[in-house]
Amino acid sequence: GGGPAAESADVLPSQVTLKVEFPTTILPQHVTASAQQLLPTSVLRNLYDKLYEKRKAAALEVEQIVKSLAGAGDLHRVHALLSLLVRDYALSPLSNHRKGGLIGLAAATVGLVGNFHMFLPLIVPPVLRSFDDTDSRVRYYACEALYNMAKVARDDFVVFFNDVFDALCKLSADVDPNVQNAAHLLDKLIKDIVTESPNFDIEEFITLLRQRLQVANPYVRQFLVSWIAVLDSVPDIDMLEHLPEFLDGLLSMLSDPNRDIRQQADAALGEFLGEIKSIQRTAESKHDIVVPFDVKSVVAGLVEKAHDSDE
Repeated sequence: GGGPAAESADVLPSQVTLKVEFPTTILPQHVTASAQQLLPTSVLRNLYDKLYEKRKAAALEVEQIVKSLAGAGDLHRVHALLSLLVRDYALSPLSNHRKGGLIGLAAATVGLVGNFHMFLPLIVPPVLRSFDDTDSRVRYYACEALYNMAKVARDDFVVFFNDVFDALCKLSADVDPNVQNAAHLLDKLIKDIVTESPNFDIEEFITLLRQRLQVANPYVRQFLVSWIAVLDSVPDIDMLEHLPEFLDGLLSMLSDPNRDIRQQADAALGEFLGEIKSIQRTAESKHDIVVPFDVKSVVAGLVEKAHDSDE
């Protein structure tokens, strides 16, 4: 939810917001040079300090400066400051700068109050890019930064769902357990946002899911089954209708060497079977015939599986 009512005075009138184009581009160096004057030298330096406490303190100052600029309606200077954080920090070849950039961008999102949605196209992509970083601490801070951004943006964040889902899919199998834990918390938040959102595109999700179900990694498989189960529990989303598209992937998990995955896949399939029986019972009581999905393709898939000697 939003902050305390006292903060509402900082939110710009909506007519000001509408005049501003979505700033997706990083402003050039000569423009962001002026943004350096907005931040005290100590903040610019502490953002890349090797001590987390110093980076955190610097980020809190960034939040306050962004908040006062946004509150005054000075969105051009906000754009310049964010461009500086993206180019000189988040995309820097130096890992401490990248960590500072991530924590700074997350803090800036909080400072933007009512204007964050217009700057998300500028600040989310560099964070997503950090999920491929070779430094596991950078990947960890990327999870933390994206978590803080998503928590503020809520439904405005759904437009980035495909990229975030892809990143989470990779991170679920990360070699670093700290990154895995951070990704797990981010995943939980994204599931909460998606299940409450009227703007979630289930068709697009099914396409992504179908592609990812080919992966044999046990962590990725657990991640995918958890998404199927969560979305199936949402009353407004009819996963049964899309069952033929991912049934094959679920069935192949029944022969996974990992017992947990076999059990999770079995439980998900059991849920769908229960739903089908319930629909049929209701239909029979009304003397109707209801087919909740394409039966032909499901039967064809099952026959193929039965003939497959590996399964």
